[in-house]
Amino acid sequence: MRLNMAFCGVALLGSLPLSVALAAEDEHFQEVIDRAEELAATPYSAPEDTLPEALHDISYDTYRQIRFDPEKAYWKDESDINLQLFHSGFLFTTPVTLNIIDGDDVSTLPFSADDYRYDGDAAPLADEEFGDIGHAGFRLHYPLNEHENEYADEFAVFLGSNYFRLVGEGQVYGLSTRGLAVNTAQADQEEEFPAFREFWLYKPGEEAGQITLLALLDSPSITGAYRFVLTPGESTVAEVEAELFAREDIAKLGVAPLTSMFTFGDTTQAPYDDFRPLVHDSDGLLINNGQDEWIWRPLHNPEALRVSSFTDSDPKGFGLMQRERDFNRYLDLEANYHRRPSQWVQPLEQWGPGHVELVEIPTPDETHDNIVAYWVSEDAMSAGEHRRLHYRTFTLNESPNASQLAQVVRTRHGQAIVPGDEGEESSEQRQIIVDFEGPSLSGLSADMPPELAIENQGGEIALPQVKPLPDGGWRATFRILPGDAPSDIRLHLTHDDKAVSETWNYVWYPSDE
Repeated sequence: MRLNMAFCGVALLGSLPLSVALAAEDEHFQEVIDRAEELAATPYSAPEDTLPEALHDISYDTYRQIRFDPEKAYWKDESDINLQLFHSGFLFTTPVTLNIIDGDDVSTLPFSADDYRYDGDAAPLADEEFGDIGHAGFRLHYPLNEHENEYADEFAVFLGSNYFRLVGEGQVYGLSTRGLAVNTAQADQEEEFPAFREFWLYKPGEEAGQITLLALLDSPSITGAYRFVLTPGESTVAEVEAELFAREDIAKLGVAPLTSMFTFGDTTQAPYDDFRPLVHDSDGLLINNGQDEWIWRPLHNPEALRVSSFTDSDPKGFGLMQRERDFNRYLDLEANYHRRPSQWVQPLEQWGPGHVELVEIPTPDETHDNIVAYWVSEDAMSAGEHRRLHYRTFTLNESPNASQLAQVVRTRHGQAIVPGDEGEESSEQRQIIVDFEGPSLSGLSADMPPELAIENQGGEIALPQVKPLPDGGWRATFRILPGDAPSDIRLHLTHDDKAVSETWNYVWYPSDE
């Protein structure tokens, strides 16, 4: 590929005016776009598995004992951002090609066993002659928490298929991001996992605080060229541009997908005996739709696959959120679920009509990601079609909603039965409570309470009420009457005919009892 050779006439980017430097960057990106378009016009060719047998047979624990030596980190003495690599092996059997762009010099990064430590059960691998086997992926470091640590922290990891993860200051890895989701939860099609096959990383400056990288995506039905501009910080930001080219018709193209885990919490009882009250990387899907309505959907670990669609046009954003930040609600000193990041997706160009799709998959434990959220355009992508994407995705601890609307802080449900009245009709009803807190509720009282706006499809609702909470919030409570149909419920609080809370949306299935 031409990008593996130096470009004639392109000077060192750091010495050029910004506009000229950006033009040079665009030239590199155009090379990747051209390559993606060329690939889409040819039959798909799966990468060959050339990994040595010794690396195929290792376990997860052994793979974790192969560690990149931080003293060998690239740029560690030249920039505030440094690069470390992942060894091929275990599940990562098709290495990616990594290239470095340093001004007008573009060079491929070779594999070197000297960059790694082979500890414990991995020690025998140090005697193997692997040759140039490539790399499984890479991670980027920056002093996010320099007041706590003397070393640069990881803030981004690209490893496996088209997955990448971001963290900001004080956060630990939780949910993942993907370049694309293809035919996820599509009844008549098997899900396809496109892969980033090659990367180009621009060598950052001494105090860059930002890094740009390019990626080539390939799969049986689609190819793509990606540009990521990563800015680490309290909220680590990735600005993403992509040019996509369809090889084949694609029934469902998931844009800006987020993948997470919800095993149990407020909406799902623990499936096994566990001292922890909550186990999840995310507890809800938040949407800011094209009408500027804020919608909160609590996550659930269902008994069967469930897919929910939120029809919209030109959404302002969506994300998987970890709202509960109190350690005492998790009690997990190992996983630190209270420090898992939320992540928001913000379109930087209009996406037109379509829907946000939420996929909830049954999971027996926390080792499986079972939550996926992404945008699906109303128009399916056809073979030969080209599509452009431009959006921003970033980590955060608080909600991206800067308005005064009250937020959902708790969703709980249980039998409506009153102790001692087991024979009453209430024994077959379900009680649901939704607690709201926020500035818009301040000043309201029992004499001037908010009102509950509630609507339901597919089931019957009884006894809707609003009650004050001791801490100043308000509780919406209602019952679901027994029946065979799922209940798709929406509610929010109002005052003086104006919404004072975000919209809570939930689908209750009779099988959830």
